[in-house]
Amino acid sequence: MELDELQRRALRIHDLYDELNLRERGRVWTREEFMLGFVGDVGDLAKLVMAEEGARVVPGGGRAALEHELADCLWSVLILAHRYDVDLDAAFLRTMDELDRSISSRRVGGRPGSDEPVSDQPVGGQPVSAPGKRGGGPA
Repeated sequence: MELDELQRRALRIHDLYDELNLRERGRVWTREEFMLGFVGDVGDLAKLVMAEEGARVVPGGGRAALEHELADCLWSVLILAHRYDVDLDAAFLRTMDELDRSISSRRVGGRPGSDEPVSDQPVGGQPVSAPGKRGGGPA
């Protein structure tokens, strides 16, 4: 399924939630409430990942729960992008290009765009930051 198809499906569910919330609560969720819902989903996802790795027990967990929570998180990202008028396709490609350049320029013993091995040591003693942080992702 292509991103635009995922977005259309996510928006259909978003609209159904809006109808339900209007009927049951008299209002729809704000952008901030969608973000808080997403944070809750990420917390649930973290617990399920820990369970998958054997670090904790999550009642009702398992593969199906992990898949469900990943899908919930994707839905939230798609809706937040819509609510903030972000072209997610363009933003994703732009961000991946930035990360590719950043990581490639910091590779030890490799050239940008090459398939040479990457050192597992941080460049210049500086740790590599996680995706979403400026400066690159995990190496």
